[in-house]
Amino acid sequence: MRKAVVLVAVLGLGAGAFIYLKSPGAKEERNVFKTASVERGDISVTITATGTVEPEEVVDVGAQVAGQIVAFGKDSTGKTVDYGSLVEEGTILARIDDSLYSAEAAQAEAQLLAAKANLQRAEADLEQLKAKLQQAERDWKRAQKLGPSDALSQASYDAYQSAYEVALANLAVGKAAVAQARAGVAQAEATLRRAQRNLGYCIIRSPVKGVVIDRRVNIGQTVVASLNAPSLFLIAKDLRRMQVWVAVNEADIGKIKPGQPVTFTVDAFPGEIFRGEVGKIRLNASMTQNVVTYTVEVVTDNSDGRLLPYLSANVRFQVDERKGVLLVPNAALRWRPKGSASNEEPRSGKPGEKLSKAGGKSEGVVWTLDEAGRPRPIKVKVGLTDGIHTEIEGEGIREGLPVIVGQQVANAKGQETTLSPFVPRPPGGSARGLR
Repeated sequence: MRKAVVLVAVLGLGAGAFIYLKSPGAKEERNVFKTASVERGDISVTITATGTVEPEEVVDVGAQVAGQIVAFGKDSTGKTVDYGSLVEEGTILARIDDSLYSAEAAQAEAQLLAAKANLQRAEADLEQLKAKLQQAERDWKRAQKLGPSDALSQASYDAYQSAYEVALANLAVGKAAVAQARAGVAQAEATLRRAQRNLGYCIIRSPVKGVVIDRRVNIGQTVVASLNAPSLFLIAKDLRRMQVWVAVNEADIGKIKPGQPVTFTVDAFPGEIFRGEVGKIRLNASMTQNVVTYTVEVVTDNSDGRLLPYLSANVRFQVDERKGVLLVPNAALRWRPKGSASNEEPRSGKPGEKLSKAGGKSEGVVWTLDEAGRPRPIKVKVGLTDGIHTEIEGEGIREGLPVIVGQQVANAKGQETTLSPFVPRPPGGSARGLR
C-alpha cells in the first residue's frame, strides 16, 4: 500500500514537470535590441552660464558739495531730466541750493580786495623807505668827507652813520612787507577760486554724452558730501554696444578665450537668439558657497536698442563644432551585451576634448546586429560630444547604420523589460532593467 502511494506521487511530479516544461512560461526568454541609426549632422560643444546685460560704459555722477536739490535741468529735447533722458556733455542735470556758497565766494572776494590794498600800501611804504635811504646815504657821504673835525663833531658823525645803517635795515623790512603782502594776495586769490569752484559745484553737469538710466534724487532732498560722494545720476555713455557679465565656473574657465563666439537669450524676447563674442576675462574671482567663478565680459551689438540694461541672460559659449559628421547617441557607446568580457567603458571625451597627445581621437566601441541578429562590435574613434550625441568615425561606420542603444527581454507572456546600461548585473543572473 505504501509503495503504491509513493509510485502515484512520483508519477504526479513527473506529469507536473512535463506539463511545466511544455507550458509557454517555461520557454527561454527572447532578447529584443533597441537600435538607433547613425546620422550625419552638425555637433556643437558649448558651455552654459548665466549673466546680466550691462552698459559698456557707465558714469556715476555725484555731488562734491552738500546742500538741498532745488531744481532739475533740461535734456536735449527741452524736457526735465529724468529716467531715459538724452543728455549732452555739459548738460545741467540738477541744481543745489547755493546760498551758503555764494556768501563764501563774496567773502573770499572781499578778502582778496583787502589783500591787494595791503600790497599797495606795502609797496608805497617801500618807496618811502627807499627815499629815506637815499637821504641817509647822502648825509653819510658828506660826513665822511668832513670827518670828525671842528666843522663836524664826533657825535654828529656817528649819528649820520647810524641813520644810514637804519635806513638800509628799514628798506629790507619794507621789501619783506611787500613780499608778505603779495603772498596774502595769492592766498586770497586761492581762497576765492576755491569758493567759486564750490559755488560752481552747486550746478551738477553731465560729464559725457549719453542716456540717464537712473535718477537717485528728488527735488527737496538734501545731499551730504563726505569721503564718498553721493550718487545722483547714472549715465550710460553708449547703449548701442552692451556687455553681458557672465559668471563662469572655474572648471570651465580654461575653455573660454577672447574673441570666442557666444549666443544668449533673454526672457524679455523669448525665442530670439542674440550673438556676441568674449571681450575680457576678469582675474578677480569670487567665491560663493565654496564655488569659485570668474566674470567674463561678452560684447554684443545693440544698434537697435532692444537690449535693456540689467536683463538676465542665458549664455552659451561655443567651445568647438563639427559640421557634416557621423553622430550616434551616447547610449550606443555605453551599451555592452550580457556577459561581455570587457567591462571597460569607452571614452567619449569631455566637451571640447577631441585629440590625444598622439594626435588621434579617443577610441570606443559600438555594437550593431549581424545577419543572424546577434550583436557585433565595431571599433570607432570618438570625437566631440554635446552630452546627447557623439561624433564617431571608423571602418564600417556609415550613415543609416543601426547601432544598439539598449536591450529588452521578452518572455512568452509578451511582457518586455528594458535592460539599461546603467543598471548593474547581478552575478549569475540576468541583467534586467527597471520595469
